[in-house]
Amino acid sequence: MTARRPSVAITLGVLLLDAVPLAAQPLPPALRPTLETANQQHQTAQQQWAARQWRMQMDAPLARFIDDAAQRQTLLTRIYQEARLAGLPPDLVLALIQVESAFKADAISSAGAVGLMQIMPFWISELGLPIDDLTHPPRNLRYGCTILAHYLAIESGDFTRALARYNGSLGETWYPERVMQAWRDTWRQPPQR
Repeated sequence: MTARRPSVAITLGVLLLDAVPLAAQPLPPALRPTLETANQQHQTAQQQWAARQWRMQMDAPLARFIDDAAQRQTLLTRIYQEARLAGLPPDLVLALIQVESAFKADAISSAGAVGLMQIMPFWISELGLPIDDLTHPPRNLRYGCTILAHYLAIESGDFTRALARYNGSLGETWYPERVMQAWRDTWRQPPQR
């Protein structure tokens, strides 16, 4: 039996639910850590251990890009959560971010793509709200992981084609090859024995 990926509708629904609180009022900033802690408490002990192990393994390679240890751990936690929510390998998301922005949250490409995962602004009208700030790492990661999961579903799990769609270069392999090389050389961990 193979594991099923969350449907694109569910993944997109999660994006929209996160963007519009039920009470139609923004969550006060002081409550955000409480909400995140509560969400983590719903993980099994094994899931929490796996997430912690992954963050520890990824910390050293990420130090090449981000000096501050606390900032690295915060980013790694968010990447892990968003990737898992979207059904993506978290280390693949790290590779994509390395290629797209070199972990610069305020990066803007010549084509107008924004943030860590280089999201094109038209996605705001497709998936979110006009107030969404694509330079805000949590929002950028939610968009990027949702978009990549959508393309992966369209391409029936073919990472090469999904990554080419993500980059807007479907039919070419130069971009997927760069991401896959970064994944293999920097982020992908050997299997545990």
